[in-house]
Amino acid sequence: MRFEVLTIFPDLFSTPLQEGILKRAIQADHIRVNLHNIRDWATDKHAMTDDRPFGGGEGMVMKPEPLAACLHDVQADKQGTVVLLSPRGTVYKQQTAERLAGLEKLVLVCGRYEGIDERFYSLYVDEELSIGDYILTGGELAAMVVIDSVTRLLPGVLGCPDSAKKDTFSRGLLKHGQYTRPREFEGRAVPDVLLQGDHARIEEHRFLDSVRKTLECRPELLGKVTFSKAERKQLRRAGLFEQVQQAVTATAVASSGQQQYQSQDK
Repeated sequence: MRFEVLTIFPDLFSTPLQEGILKRAIQADHIRVNLHNIRDWATDKHAMTDDRPFGGGEGMVMKPEPLAACLHDVQADKQGTVVLLSPRGTVYKQQTAERLAGLEKLVLVCGRYEGIDERFYSLYVDEELSIGDYILTGGELAAMVVIDSVTRLLPGVLGCPDSAKKDTFSRGLLKHGQYTRPREFEGRAVPDVLLQGDHARIEEHRFLDSVRKTLECRPELLGKVTFSKAERKQLRRAGLFEQVQQAVTATAVASSGQQQYQSQDK
């Protein structure tokens, strides 16, 4: 898979791409990450990529001409989905990463300052993504999040093929607790079930632990999870079924109230 990154600070990507799984993915040619300095397409002697906003106001706005010229060269093959990293975009989720992992080429545009000229967005951007409801100094860190989360989903990247399938959010549940040596640490022992070699019991333990952690930390996620008949039996035996039902109901009521409020507001 190819990642084409448009940025005015390409050096911000240097260290992350030279470490760990991303480094190995590049060496194995699972991914290619090409960094394009937008300043190289600026036409004035100062290599300006931003200017004051029309109408006044705070900050600076990224100019459309260098961005467009850079993109034209990057997309000379007329292929690739263009994604702008921006706080006004759709919130990035695991399902988004899974969808993007099916692409052959992804063009990531890193905004800066007060944003980019709206005309570039309307003419060239296919999708706008936000990694959360907070503001960064630029889109570079967000682009790295996308590159990292998509890369680990590609075939052959992770050492264990099932790792990505069983990650937190892949199904909708938070991941169960993990343990390694020593068996006892500061008076706390590893759960006995994990030491007995009964894989069916281990799977049930991990499933129930995932549900408990989701109930505790992110109960709103449970409304999107479909449990099998066998899993519902396990939840009942563990006394968790009613708690899950209550969490699902509470989430539905909150969502309905929010929708009603938005309708009245309109």
